[in-house]
Amino acid sequence: MNVTTDHATPTLDDVAREAGVSTATVSRCLNTSDLVSKKTRDKVMSAVELLGYTPNFGARAMAAKRTFTIGAIIPTMENAIFARGLQAFQERLHEKGYTLLVSSTAYRPELEAEQIRSLVSRGADGLLLIGYERDDAVYKYLERRRVPTLAAWAFSDDSPLPSVGFDNQASMLELCNTVLAMGHTEIAVISGIVEGNDRAAKRLEGIRDSLRAHGIDPDRAPVIETSYEIENGAKAFEKLMQAPARPTAVMCGNDVLAVGAMQRAREMGMDVPDDVSITGFDDIELATIVTPQLTTVHVPHRQMGRLAADELIRMVEKDSIGESSQLQSSLRLRGSLKALDDLPANG
Repeated sequence: MNVTTDHATPTLDDVAREAGVSTATVSRCLNTSDLVSKKTRDKVMSAVELLGYTPNFGARAMAAKRTFTIGAIIPTMENAIFARGLQAFQERLHEKGYTLLVSSTAYRPELEAEQIRSLVSRGADGLLLIGYERDDAVYKYLERRRVPTLAAWAFSDDSPLPSVGFDNQASMLELCNTVLAMGHTEIAVISGIVEGNDRAAKRLEGIRDSLRAHGIDPDRAPVIETSYEIENGAKAFEKLMQAPARPTAVMCGNDVLAVGAMQRAREMGMDVPDDVSITGFDDIELATIVTPQLTTVHVPHRQMGRLAADELIRMVEKDSIGESSQLQSSLRLRGSLKALDDLPANG
């Protein structure tokens, strides 16, 4: 190919000339490549790479009356809780020609509200939010601005937003039922901070529902609320173990807290699960690289991310109010949970 251009910055015309096709064909290759044959697509993309062409984003946005950007606001980037789902979300957006903008709130509702306004003012076509609990003024703002918004990592029939997620309460209830079925009645909980976090609140309520159903007063189960950090899980575990009546099982609001608890158990000379069983929630990669591997609730992160992207794009492009999808979690029974009857006599 001969690279000749009259422009300092290559244009769509330059790419078309270099590839020997029309500008319409180049546009189809860049925006709806499945409508173009592989041979033509390869020729056009070779010209794009050779010339260093970058599509005119502003012109495309004006023509489509969209910016082809989606905003996602997550509570934290400090651990892997949201990483797998967000990666799948980004991959699917990219396939559809959208760019993802991500921000983090550090679990601060006032910061989330500020970031929502910022992303909307920057022209985000749609927003992905985590969970439901936020001030009514935020929902009224989104409704007034007519910004398609989808929730994830939670599911409720009476949600103020369409959502792609799972039932946190039912998922934790199922895990607690399993812990109780293994003979553990002295249970303690290391929970995330429930204020402003509907996922943490629902998981804690799932444990309490299970205890009630088995005739156990939920108030017998001590609860420590703390932020999602390994060291905080460790500190909470140590405090629980200093009580006169030690629990035989510690249920944690997520895998990060559970790994911290397991780490502190080893430091205190306790064996998991012979001296105490520990469970988590999420089934992030951390759950399988600790020893013993962590019993937890598997969340279908990647499926959730893909479906959330598909639904949000449909809301943007079809001006749809959105439809909710409930995904199923499942238990992962691993070495950190042991039946009480199997413990040593002095355990």
